[in-house]
Amino acid sequence: MARTMLDEMELRHLRYFVAVAEALSFTKAAQKLRLAQPSLTRQVRNLEAEIGVRLLDRSNNSVGLTDAGRLFLFDSQKLLAMCAETVAAVQRMNRGETSDLNIGYVANIHYGLLPATLGAFRKLCPEVALNLFDITRSEQFQALDSRKIDLGFVGLPAAASGHDLLSECVAHDMVLLALPTLHPLAKKAKVKLAELASQFFIGMSAKNHPGEREWLIGTCQDAGFAGKILQEADSEATAIKFVADGLGVALLPEQITGLAHEGVVFRPIFPPIHRESTVAWRADNPSKPLKDYIQILKDLSGGM
Repeated sequence: MARTMLDEMELRHLRYFVAVAEALSFTKAAQKLRLAQPSLTRQVRNLEAEIGVRLLDRSNNSVGLTDAGRLFLFDSQKLLAMCAETVAAVQRMNRGETSDLNIGYVANIHYGLLPATLGAFRKLCPEVALNLFDITRSEQFQALDSRKIDLGFVGLPAAASGHDLLSECVAHDMVLLALPTLHPLAKKAKVKLAELASQFFIGMSAKNHPGEREWLIGTCQDAGFAGKILQEADSEATAIKFVADGLGVALLPEQITGLAHEGVVFRPIFPPIHRESTVAWRADNPSKPLKDYIQILKDLSGGM
């Protein structure tokens, strides 16, 4: 089978030509390449013979580019740069140094922590593209399993069980009681959890908030009563609306008070209740940006 011109041409021929064309001197190019000048001259002549085009003007001990040489130089520089970037990209991948970091989170949670960590990461790794996905905790687990995100703010630690994931605590959220404005307990500055034994609760749906129903039931059991869940909500905003509609009370993280809550008041629980909030990532993810971000989380949260 006949070989094409590209089959015969090697990248080293392009490097030799580019070195001479940029320096407009065989002597300087040979010194840069650490080659004997006669060998370099011969290699460039072989390239011209191979493609059948004169690329360099050689006269009176000077070197210049022909019109074809100028075009060939431009394209050769692009090709060599592309090859170098391809090699560098493969090497970065082999070291786990991917060029982007994909993070899943839930809006209205981690108001301070998420922006602070992202700002610190941007200073540390300005070349890494940060992609944020506002998705439910359940969707975060699916995205982690399918490698669509590198890390998720998944909430309760128990929710990560059953997945091939590593998880760490990044916060201990204060839990507040959400009550309708006209509820008798709304008059109190603090509410004991045991006082809610006769109340119906608004829970968070297992579909979007894995582990939260179990947490609510367990929290009530620890207080000595069985929690009665009347309605489940797909989001915190919906839970607040259900409370306002008088369908029940809810135990929600303190950050939720930043949402609109007309018809709802929040009261501290006594004794105080905190619950762990975690991030999770795949155990087999070698990404260096991921490792850098996790270290930033450790440094800023103090909870890992």
